[in-house]
Amino acid sequence: MKLTVVRAALLCTIATTIAVAQRATPGPTPDIHYVPTSPGVADAMLKLAGVTSSDTVYDLGSGDGRIVIAAAKKYGARGVGVEIDPKLVATARKNAESAGVSDRVTFRQEDLFKTSLSDATVVTMYLSTTINMRLRSKLQRELKPGARIVSHRFLIGDWKPEAEEGHEGTNIYLWTISR
Repeated sequence: MKLTVVRAALLCTIATTIAVAQRATPGPTPDIHYVPTSPGVADAMLKLAGVTSSDTVYDLGSGDGRIVIAAAKKYGARGVGVEIDPKLVATARKNAESAGVSDRVTFRQEDLFKTSLSDATVVTMYLSTTINMRLRSKLQRELKPGARIVSHRFLIGDWKPEAEEGHEGTNIYLWTISR
């Protein structure tokens, strides 16, 4: 009997220690700090991609949600924001509700390298050249032919953009997956 009580106490102590350690372990941290895309540049990105109501726009590193919210509000598209920072995800959800598009957009607190992009017809991003290069094979592998990629400011390695436009002192670039 004493041995059973000791085992139970030991198992309880181990379980508590594991639970405390899991709560204390910080979540993933962003590879890049958040810098919002201006509304004008966000709209130019969506125009360059030719977004319509039949599109599903994924914004990688979606921040406060402004790009997918604009895609839903102005173009009638569906939107998915992928953001690792839980505070920005909460802000994005509130912004979508305030804009009246929470039925057309969702925000995922996920690592953009791990989230599936298979439903995307348009991918927008304002990341960095290094992160874009890390995403390149994922974009090629998961996006269907005809899917468009629009990047604010940063290229994707040696991929030659099919279109480039300047807006508000920055550039945006467009590529289409052809396979």
